[in-house]
Amino acid sequence: MSNIRIKKIKVFVTSPRVANLVVVRVETTESGLYGLGCATFTWRWKAVVAAIEDYLAPLLEGRCVDDIEDIWQYMKGSSYWRNGPVLNNALSGVDEALWDIKGKLAAMPLYSLLGGRSRTGLAVYRHADGDTYDEVAENIKSLINQGYRYIRCHQGMYGGNTGGGLQEIAKPRDAFDGGSYYDPRKYMRSTVELFRRVRSDFGWDIELLHDIHERLQLSDALSLAKKMEEFDLFYLEDALPPSQGEYFRYLREQTAVPLAIGEIFTNSVEWKRLVQNQWIDFIRCHISDIGGLTPALKLANFCDAYGVRTAFHGPSDICPVGVVCQMHLDMHIHNFGIQEFMGFTDEEREVFPGCPEMPTDGYIYLSDRPGIGVDFDEEAAKKYPPREIPHWKMLTRITDGTAVRP
Repeated sequence: MSNIRIKKIKVFVTSPRVANLVVVRVETTESGLYGLGCATFTWRWKAVVAAIEDYLAPLLEGRCVDDIEDIWQYMKGSSYWRNGPVLNNALSGVDEALWDIKGKLAAMPLYSLLGGRSRTGLAVYRHADGDTYDEVAENIKSLINQGYRYIRCHQGMYGGNTGGGLQEIAKPRDAFDGGSYYDPRKYMRSTVELFRRVRSDFGWDIELLHDIHERLQLSDALSLAKKMEEFDLFYLEDALPPSQGEYFRYLREQTAVPLAIGEIFTNSVEWKRLVQNQWIDFIRCHISDIGGLTPALKLANFCDAYGVRTAFHGPSDICPVGVVCQMHLDMHIHNFGIQEFMGFTDEEREVFPGCPEMPTDGYIYLSDRPGIGVDFDEEAAKKYPPREIPHWKMLTRITDGTAVRP
């Protein structure tokens, strides 16, 4: 065991794309040795920064960098109340940075340190969205031409609420401001029609995915799942919210559509029964929201015992350090299924040197650089300061104005 200690923990916030990305740098007593981690909770990023700077940094300075498991348990338990996205993201930033350091000390890429590869490339899926079918179809064509074979399709985004030829939503007088309105029944009908046209136009050689995003009531979710069977989906995502996870039993019993859930999970109680009872096919956790690489590795192994594959959440509100960190886990684990991938912009590559190259054959390939393999340019990050994001965009309402989650 080394005697290298945590010297300083620093937090940076940058927005080279859209989201405010929270990056943690753990500096050590070894000259030039540091690790990077992702702590991005873009909708409450200021709270995460405060949690790290005011609580975790003073708590951890002087600790041995080798003791990742004990440090994670110490961070988790020291607040007494736990399992929320703010504190979990704070934990994640430090945890991933410590794994990055361990890989650098071992002179190994992270996937090799974890036990080596189960595959040489990672299959990824991209999003094909649009307000109209023509826009969706054009995006599908573009992705196919780029080599992608797994494509998530949406018309009008979640709930079909942004045009696309849908009838105007009939709101009541003096409807509440704020929130994105949608009609669940119209969304269901338009989604079935969308996939019917996609299969007709693009055939059966591409794998299709769809995200309900928890926008439906229980019986409607089951009805849509059964109607989607004819389109041979790779999976149907987030049919229900975590609070109604028990209902997945009825989905599993009555539909053959593969089911995925997990991007807003923060607590093992939310996924334990779903996995043990094999009510789902894919676990979709947002790795920083569950506390980083340490719990994600345990979760993946737990799922493997029950035949559940991984499909970790990969939106644009994860910094490239976090994206590539979970790709190392993907590369290692036996039960990898698919990786959501939003690509890297030129601006992100400027701030985060070392991002993997964009696929030309539908697969991501990781480098053999030690640790996570992605760096952080502090000066470049200053060119993209954090921005204020209207929080109402995350609120949704059905036609009469009733607020629904997520």
